[in-house]
Amino acid sequence: MQRVVLFSALRHSALTARVHSVRLLPSAAMSTLLINQPKYAWLKELGLSEDNNGVYNGTWGGTGEVVTSYCPANNEPIARVRQATMAEYEETVQKAREAWKVWTDIPAPKRGEIVRQIGDALRRKIKVLGSLVSLEMGKIYVEGVGEVQEYVDVCDYAVGLSRMIGGPVLPSERPGHALIEQWNPVGLVGIITAFNFPVAVYGWNNAIALICGNVCLWIVAEVLEQNNLPGAICSMTCGGADIGTAIAKDERVDLVSFTGSTHVGKQVALMVQERFGRQLLELGGNNAIIGNTLYGPLHTKQAVQQYLAAIEQAKQQGGTLVCGGKVMDRPGNYVEPTIFTGLAHDAPIVHTETFVPILYVIKFKTEEEAFAWNNEVKQGLSSSIFTKDMGRVFRWLGPKGSDCGIVNVNIPTSGAEIGGAFGGEKHTGGGRESGSDSWKQYMRRSTCTINYSKDLPLAQGIKFE
Repeated sequence: MQRVVLFSALRHSALTARVHSVRLLPSAAMSTLLINQPKYAWLKELGLSEDNNGVYNGTWGGTGEVVTSYCPANNEPIARVRQATMAEYEETVQKAREAWKVWTDIPAPKRGEIVRQIGDALRRKIKVLGSLVSLEMGKIYVEGVGEVQEYVDVCDYAVGLSRMIGGPVLPSERPGHALIEQWNPVGLVGIITAFNFPVAVYGWNNAIALICGNVCLWIVAEVLEQNNLPGAICSMTCGGADIGTAIAKDERVDLVSFTGSTHVGKQVALMVQERFGRQLLELGGNNAIIGNTLYGPLHTKQAVQQYLAAIEQAKQQGGTLVCGGKVMDRPGNYVEPTIFTGLAHDAPIVHTETFVPILYVIKFKTEEEAFAWNNEVKQGLSSSIFTKDMGRVFRWLGPKGSDCGIVNVNIPTSGAEIGGAFGGEKHTGGGRESGSDSWKQYMRRSTCTINYSKDLPLAQGIKFE
């Protein structure tokens, strides 16, 4: 059962913390599960079975609601997962807090060695794990493998970072004094991710949080157990809205990292802020450029209905359907890539992130107009411009250019290298994950003054006489 750690766990969605990449339907006894079909025998290489545990805190369990994972390519059931009860969530948090006492005492470079082993474990299973992402989420196979590769790459990045994290030694204005910045782990990091990136987003958070000395409320068990470390260092609780809300409200969860919709992100932000907790938000994108040539099915039947509703709204708001606009007559949640013209730049549907393959083509007359239209959208994740004008390139990157967290030139908005911080501004939440100095979000900073002289001078030259 140990090898199920990576993907019976990688199934949280938004605040509801529901099973990842699944349609949630009543759990009936099913003899037609894909896991039992010869074509999908590879699922058992991951330790998966018909019924899988949704709780891990050093031992496997789960006695809550049973949910079924469906394949969006054919809407057939894959397997089932037993979710966590609130009592099991409570037990898991307690064990994770205890495991932190062990983990934080391990030197950072040695923590990096554990993360390196996690990356190697992913490498050994990268194709079959990528196949599972494709099967559950609906991504094309190469993107499924690419997601796992991104987790591998972040592990490599974190290994190097484990020997580099630290603060500066600053010049003190007082003789015989040293002024330094000390960075320490925040403690327990609760990770709630979205269905569309079931592996990469978790990997960004997990690998960096671990080398910083934190424990995570999610899971990578096999490597920890092989190194005689508490499995609760990376715990998991699959569950419903009660579990998601508990993570957001729990004062023992020192950092809540949430990836999902802006609507749910607001709820998370309010609950975490109410207890003055830390939060890392990576919310809606609504990026200005979409690729419509190679894609898989939509994730759920509900997404197909959202696609059809968006098409009707676009027509009602003055758009002209140029191509696409239909649900494909075949098994699964497949729809045609769709292009609209004629919509106003501020049409409500243009400003709505529908998460479906619809492209709105809008003509502009001036550079200033195009920049303004890009920035008037409430979301601010990623943006791109295609140009050979070097002046325009740097205006696009400058203070009056794109206000997004990711600003590209002559490349599409999909994909990002792990060395740069990933995240966006405005309603995208302002959080940053992966590269650059994003590791600081998983740590707390102390400004430390050390007096190694025999005097007690005050700062700013103040003297009490």
